[in-house]
Amino acid sequence: MDAYSQIVVSAVAAAKESVVKIDVRKLNKQRKLTPAGAGSGFLFATDGYVFTNSHVVHGAAELRLTFADGTEHPATLVGEDPDSDLALLHTPATGQPAARLGDSARLQIGQLVIAIGNPYGFQHTVTSGVVSALGRTLRTETGRLIDNIIQTDAALNPGNSGGPLIDADGQVLGVNTATIRGAQGLCFAIGINTATAILPALLSEGRVRRGYLGLSTQQVELHPRVINFHQLTTRQALFVVSVESGSPAEAAGLRAGDFVVAFADQPVASTDDLFRLLTGDKIGAFQYLTVLRDQQRQKLELRITPVDGRLAAMTKE
Repeated sequence: MDAYSQIVVSAVAAAKESVVKIDVRKLNKQRKLTPAGAGSGFLFATDGYVFTNSHVVHGAAELRLTFADGTEHPATLVGEDPDSDLALLHTPATGQPAARLGDSARLQIGQLVIAIGNPYGFQHTVTSGVVSALGRTLRTETGRLIDNIIQTDAALNPGNSGGPLIDADGQVLGVNTATIRGAQGLCFAIGINTATAILPALLSEGRVRRGYLGLSTQQVELHPRVINFHQLTTRQALFVVSVESGSPAEAAGLRAGDFVVAFADQPVASTDDLFRLLTGDKIGAFQYLTVLRDQQRQKLELRITPVDGRLAAMTKE
């Protein structure tokens, strides 16, 4: 056996027992359970906790896991975060080996990576490739962007979602999540560091809390004279189309027609910039929203409230 094959075989042997096939059933209009797709996941703790994608299990009425040895076990949804497309499951299954988690921050372009999953129901399918790029962003179904996405050419297909992306040592570096339809070798995984960062919130609250402002915006280009006069670091700003009644933005005095250029003293050039800054640690705290109004620069103080399942701001394209 050649050296490359030996590396792949060894890595798969170290991780494959932790990989599960997830069968999803949902209630139909007659309130009967019906099959609603399948995906992948991986056990990362010996006490039965499994990572997968939110889009795999969202809205499920029943979840069943199939392990590499063919045994089936029920699972329950502990929590999910659609904004990062991650979900946490728990199964009462015992004695199953858990995957070892690596450090996605140490990945390098060109590094060997291996995907394990269940594409189209073919259990424990293995594909390999390299890290094609790092630091990509990927938009989720909620409209938010996930940062630090891993791009790889390890082939992924429907059913791979939620499975692990591992390195040559069998350590999990990412959660496989998406491909670009019609493209060849454009596959993406969420860095495992992102998953472990939100794990405490999923365990304690079943969700990840983010802040809410209550404004509708449109990204616009600023005139060079405005940029130079106010010494701005970006060429774009958010033009406020409307402000929701009773929202933190309204309470702070934000008006339609204002131009948002910074939040919490950080430059804002797009709604994605604003979303990234509306983290859970800011909920309940007072922050400054910097705006341009009537050619003047103003700071509006507002108190951030939780988003409760909605986008932190509504965007008008």
